[in-house]
Amino acid sequence: MPSRQAADTRQRIIDSAAHLFSQGGYKGTSTRDIAQAAKINEATIFRHYRHKRDLYLAALEAELQKVRLRGDLLAEVADAPDARAALANTYTLIKSALGEDRGLLRLLQFSSLELGKELDPLLRKHLRELVEVIAGYLQPWIDNGQLQCANAKVVVLTFVAIVVNYNSVFSVFSDVMPGLATTLDVHADVSRAIALQS
Repeated sequence: MPSRQAADTRQRIIDSAAHLFSQGGYKGTSTRDIAQAAKINEATIFRHYRHKRDLYLAALEAELQKVRLRGDLLAEVADAPDARAALANTYTLIKSALGEDRGLLRLLQFSSLELGKELDPLLRKHLRELVEVIAGYLQPWIDNGQLQCANAKVVVLTFVAIVVNYNSVFSVFSDVMPGLATTLDVHADVSRAIALQS
C-alpha cells in the first residue's frame, strides 16, 4: 500500500497535469512543466507514471470521475409539464454535469483531437452511465409520442456535443458578433430555444 506521502505526491501530479493539459493539450505540455507546477522533480513523475501518455490518461480519468448528475435536475426532466420543457431541462442537466468545469471541457476537446479513437474506451467508461440515465428520463416522452425521435440517446449525445464544444465556437464568433452575451447567457438562450421547438 502506498504511503500517505506517495499518495499526496501522486495527487499533486494528477492535479497539476489535469490543469496544464487542459491549457495546452498533450503536445503543448511537458512533464517538466507538470513537475514544476507540482513542486517535484521530473523523475518523480516517471516513478508514478511510466509514460507521459499514462499520466495524460490518468489526469483525464480523474477529471471524468468528478462528473455528477444532479438529482434535482433529473427530477425536473421527469416532472416537466411537456416534452418541450423536458428537452430544455435535459440540456440544463447536461450543462450542469459537464459545462460548469471549463478545464474538463478543454481537456475533452484536446483529447478528442490528440487521442482520437484511443479516447473512446475511457469516455464510454465514464460517460455511458450519464447518457443512459438521462436517456431513460427522456424515453417516456418518446414512448407517449410527444418527442418525435427514434432514440433518446441521440438527443442526449447531441446536447453533450453542444455543451462540450460550445465555448470554443463561441470564442471564435464573440468578437465578430458583439451582440452575443456571456457563455452563461447563451446557454440560457439555447435552453429557451429548445423549449420553443415543436
